[in-house]
Amino acid sequence: MDLGQSERLRPVLAAVKAMIADEIAPLDEEFLSEVAIGDRWTFTPRQTEILEGLKAKAKARELWNFWDTFRDGPQLNTVEYAYLAEEMGKCHLAAEVFNCNAPDTGNMEVFARYGTDAMKEQWLKPLMAGTIRSAYLMTEPDVASSDATNIAMRCERDGADYILNGQKWWATGAGDPRCAVHIVMVRTRFDGPKHQQHSMIVVPADTPGIQKLRAMEVYGHDDAPHGHMHFRYNNVRVGAENLLLGEGRGFEIAQGRLGPGRIHHCMRAIGQAEKALQLLCERAVARQAFGKPLAQLGENFDIIAKARMDIEQARLLCLKAAWMMDQGDKRAAAPWISQIKVVAPQIALDITDKAIQMFGAAGVSQDTPLARQWTHLRTLRLADGPDAVHRRQVARAELAGYMTGQNSS
Repeated sequence: MDLGQSERLRPVLAAVKAMIADEIAPLDEEFLSEVAIGDRWTFTPRQTEILEGLKAKAKARELWNFWDTFRDGPQLNTVEYAYLAEEMGKCHLAAEVFNCNAPDTGNMEVFARYGTDAMKEQWLKPLMAGTIRSAYLMTEPDVASSDATNIAMRCERDGADYILNGQKWWATGAGDPRCAVHIVMVRTRFDGPKHQQHSMIVVPADTPGIQKLRAMEVYGHDDAPHGHMHFRYNNVRVGAENLLLGEGRGFEIAQGRLGPGRIHHCMRAIGQAEKALQLLCERAVARQAFGKPLAQLGENFDIIAKARMDIEQARLLCLKAAWMMDQGDKRAAAPWISQIKVVAPQIALDITDKAIQMFGAAGVSQDTPLARQWTHLRTLRLADGPDAVHRRQVARAELAGYMTGQNSS
């Protein structure tokens, strides 16, 4: 039972697994330890050597841009990509090594699907080459951004330009010194249908008027040098040609971007769950207390069994959501994406928490990847839409057939 593991995928998946296990994962901790040396928001020479060396190997082996449905040659569908993303979730550096890291994959899709030829030349090509990074600015501090119709950053036409004013925060990746471009959700009108008041615009990261207020911290950690930035835009002026598709089409672009992005996050979360279970089991059989291996104490058999069952169920749901996306009907796929967006982070978070408990004090320390992984997974329950919003979408889809002529909102 291959569940989408096609003949074209198998050799690629084997190569990715081998490179992660043998070459990428062994360098994870050394790369992260370098953050404390010098300026946290620049790369040390050793970090650059590690990252660029691994990326060069991946490119040479044609293990690059797997997410890309526009690539030359055989294209992987979403189901096939799911298996690769799961492997990438097992270590910190893997996604960037294969140029499949967020938020760049989503931004590359935006440029590929909706960008002008000039945008593709200026931004898409270097992103696909892995020479620059990007950020996606949607969330704002002063409104409930889980309802994106609240987005308030003003974008007003002034002759041949637009002028942007407002604040954005949790701009993931914007701390990276290679971050060269922002894709920004803005409000271009204040009347008319609520889903036609917003637009998406491309802003070079060095445009005058962009003020970096602070790095947001996740449970006390700033995730340098990648980071999650809080910006103020003060009369930021960009040419009207930087608007994507036209005024009022922001939601159209956002949905085209966020659907695949949510699936990618969930795929990687399942890989993180597998990694946590591996560490849990290794600890459970290697460590003894009260004269027995930890595995034989308390309810640990039940914990391990439940973790395995949860992972298998989540993987199947993720593959179903991926398959629905591959059918080409975004509306039909949406409730499936929402289901896995709730399920995958929750089960991965639970298994990671159980692994931390198995390690005791070591589990919350820097000596395992579990504490860092826990913070990322807890954040994922908020990123790209909080659990409650996705549960609402699932319930609305379920009730639709029962509420003909009624408002299910």
